[in-house]
Amino acid sequence: MHDKLNRMKQEYESIPIPDELNEMVNRTIASRRKKIKAMPWLASAAAACILLFAGVNASPAFAQALSEVPVLGKIVKVITIREYAEQNENTDVHLKTPGIAGTGDPELEQSLNTKYLEENKKLYEDFKDEVAQLEKGGGGHLGLESGYEVVTDTDRLLTLSRYVVESAGSSAESRKYDTIDKINHIVITLPSLFSDDRYIQAISDNIKEQMRQQMKDDPNKVYWVQQPGTEPDMPEEEMFRSIAKDQNFYINQDGKLVISFDEYDVAPGYMGVVEFTIPTEAIQDLLVSNEYIK
Repeated sequence: MHDKLNRMKQEYESIPIPDELNEMVNRTIASRRKKIKAMPWLASAAAACILLFAGVNASPAFAQALSEVPVLGKIVKVITIREYAEQNENTDVHLKTPGIAGTGDPELEQSLNTKYLEENKKLYEDFKDEVAQLEKGGGGHLGLESGYEVVTDTDRLLTLSRYVVESAGSSAESRKYDTIDKINHIVITLPSLFSDDRYIQAISDNIKEQMRQQMKDDPNKVYWVQQPGTEPDMPEEEMFRSIAKDQNFYINQDGKLVISFDEYDVAPGYMGVVEFTIPTEAIQDLLVSNEYIK
């Protein structure tokens, strides 16, 4: 098993980088005219306007060069710059790394694409460590999947969501988001939307209200939030109290702020990743402007 994992790592880190951009672009354009029969695990690949595969893998340099190609650079938003899959009786790995292209800012693209590559590299290294520990305890089955999807794509904003699903008997999903201002070429942070830290309490209070209302309307929904006037039925430290200053978020197609929690963060696992759309009126007085949030 150790030899196989080492071989997997070597293969992942030594994925070839294409040498001839023009040849690859021409081949990709030609392939679009054909009906491609994709592998099942490629069916969920996300793209904005067009998803291009240079073979199976491409380099950050290719993503940058592609954004400079006439016509193509105007429509490509997200591409897969590296993909790796391996499956055997003990492990199941599928890593898909996104890349941003066509922003008009090569430095921003390089920064983001390098971050995405490093994220998946660390995921794989941590996974390898977990497999080694599992073997010491008698073995078992571990799975790791990473992928992405575009959740917002407007004239002004692009939000890329990266997800990770780790499984060992049961599974747990986590997500990260980057919301990019296409015009100003910046990645928007949650604190940057507000004039001061009061947004933390305002958003947290609104989420608690939504949690309680959802549980009242649907008995199948459960959140770890205390009901007013009742004693907590679980340790207080496990109850939802407040979002983090840099809580996972994105801005949706309608210009509304959406707060996201990973699986098991604020609810039982069967609830999955949960999101709360924050009414703009609940945070209006705290916003720097309505440039992004409507």
